[in-house]
This record gives sequence, structure tokens and C-alpha cells, in this order.
Amino acid sequence: MKPLIQLLASNGALRSGSGLLTGVVALVLAVLSVLSVLAFHFPEYLTTPEVRRRLDIDLLRRILLAALVIAGTFSVLNFVRGHRRWLASVSFSLVLLAVVLGGHNVYVDPNFPDNTPYIGLDWFVLDLLASSLLFIFIEKLRPLRPEQPVFRPEWQTDLAHFALIHLLVGLLMAIVNSTAHGALGILGFQPWHALIGQLGWAIALPLCILVADLVQYAIHRSFHEIPALWRFHAIHHSAKTMDWLAGSRLHLIEVVITRSLVLAALLLAGFSKGVIDAYILIVGFHAVLNHSNVNLNLGPLRHLIVTPAYHHWHHASEAIALDRNYAAHLPIIDRLLGTQCKPETPWPTHYGVVKDDVPQGFWAQCRHPFR
Repeated sequence: MKPLIQLLASNGALRSGSGLLTGVVALVLAVLSVLSVLAFHFPEYLTTPEVRRRLDIDLLRRILLAALVIAGTFSVLNFVRGHRRWLASVSFSLVLLAVVLGGHNVYVDPNFPDNTPYIGLDWFVLDLLASSLLFIFIEKLRPLRPEQPVFRPEWQTDLAHFALIHLLVGLLMAIVNSTAHGALGILGFQPWHALIGQLGWAIALPLCILVADLVQYAIHRSFHEIPALWRFHAIHHSAKTMDWLAGSRLHLIEVVITRSLVLAALLLAGFSKGVIDAYILIVGFHAVLNHSNVNLNLGPLRHLIVTPAYHHWHHASEAIALDRNYAAHLPIIDRLLGTQCKPETPWPTHYGVVKDDVPQGFWAQCRHPFR
């Protein structure tokens, strides 16, 4: 157990030839497999209604089977070769546990209750698997800083933030929907709703992005300029390394406030559920990409949409970049409101909070705004 704890507390590159790379892959897949089997057993308490209604259960079973096979194969090979046998043993034990619990053949009763309290274990597993596979590949394909390892310093802290937000997605959505629909009920149906509803997707979706970004700009700027709110937002800016996981470092209070107000604005504007869902997918991908360790030059498009370089400057601790580049999607908002950063170099060199007064560690950061 001690070597496993030391591994989870460590950081740095995974060197090939030692069995560490395949061992870590096997461990991650084994852990996600056990969590997936538990979600199959208790879907009413461990899965998100909005997610499970749209997923193909047979496809999920095939993915789970593939994960079990890969994790088991890597574990056996490493054990036979004498590569980190303790790690291979832990991973294979988790694979066996998943199989004993039913593996990919767990029966799911379609008549389970749909209105029970729940945590989003399914959303956590799916998003972690999809995001890591996609964005780690992109970061290795076009790295901004090739020397930066996947398991860079403080990855454990950001993974914990990622897990909290995803596992509590049920609570978050309940708060967000209650807040948004409460505001909608007060104002009621507005004359422009019918007009918005008649717009085609080619107009409605860009307009939705514009409205969301204007609202998010105002919220984001408030979190920077109001000291009480900055204490929450400083957690996000305390990351000193930028990659696909860094954007997950968000205080839960900030997530609730931002999502509630943006969703309320979109509902009050009259956008349809389909358009809002499409926007949520776009903002999810765009936010992770813009925090990534990727050297991506979009050419002339950089004047139209926020790029990784644009948002990296927002996280820079250099004087020219402080309280600049608030926009999440459209840089023209910053240009018009005088908050655009115009650096002389393409990328910043240092990130983080200038005073460096945010503590390290997940629980310390959760408590920090209240101390």
C-alpha cells in the first residue's frame, strides 16, 4: 500500500520500458471499471438522469469490457516481466473485483426510480475517460511546452476538483435549474421568446453563444473586481501549470453562481433546450482546450474566437495581463470594453496568483475563501 500512496503523491514523466506507463494505464482503467460496475448496480443513485437517458447501454458494456481486457492484459504482462509487480497486483485485483461484481454483464432493471437523489458517478467516469484520451493526445501532438509531463505538479489537486464538480453534478443541476426557472417564473413569457424560437440553428446558436459570453463576461469580471468574490476565483487562478486538467480547479461556489446565472439568462432570452444543450457541449470543449498545454494557432480565426494563447494570457501573472481577457468565446467583447491584453510575445511565461497566497491542496483551497 505504501508504494501505491507514494505513486499517487508523485509527479513527473512516465518513462517507457519500466512498466510504469502501462501500469498506470491499467490502474486507471481498473478503477474506472469498478466505478462503472457500481453505477450499473445502482443507477438510480450513481448516475445522472440527463446523461443516462441519452446513452446506449450496450455501447457502455462494450467499452467496459474493453477497459477490463486492457487493464487485465497490462497487469498480467507487467507481473510476468517483473515490472512493478505491486502495481500490477493492485490493478489486477481491481479487475477481478469488477468481474466478481458482475463486470459488463450486470443486469440493469429499466424500471428503477428516476427521481431519487444521486451523484454523477457516470458523468465523472465518462468525462474523465473522454477528456483525458482526447486532450492528452492533442497536447502530445501539438505541445506548447513539450517538457511538461502529463502528471505535472499538483495534478492530484486538480483531479480532486474535477471529481467534486462531476460527482456533485446532480446537486449542481438542482441548484442551477431551481435558480434559473425561479427567475424565469418571475419574469414570465416575454414577447421576444416567440421570435427567438423561430430562428434557425445557424442564427440561434451563435446568438446563444453571444448572450452567454456577455453574461459570463460580467460575472467573470465581477469575480476579479469584487474582493469577496475574488477569494473564490483566486482558486482557479492559483494553477501555475496550464493543461487540460487545470481548468477544473474551480471552487464549487463559483461554479454554482456562474452556471446558474448563465443558464437563467439563456432561458430568459428564450433559447430552446436543443440550442442550450449544443452550447453546453461547445463551452465544455472550448474551456478545456483553452487551458490546455497546446500550441494551436488558428490564424485569422484568433480575432473571432478565444484561443488557448488568448486565455493563457488571462492566467498569466505578468503585469500586462492582470484583469484582462475575460471573454470565454468572443474576444471582441474584451476589445469593445477595453479589457483585452495586447502582449509583445505570443505566450506568457508565468502563471498563478501574483501574491501567491492561495494554499496548495484540495481541501485547503475549498476552505480558503471562508478563512
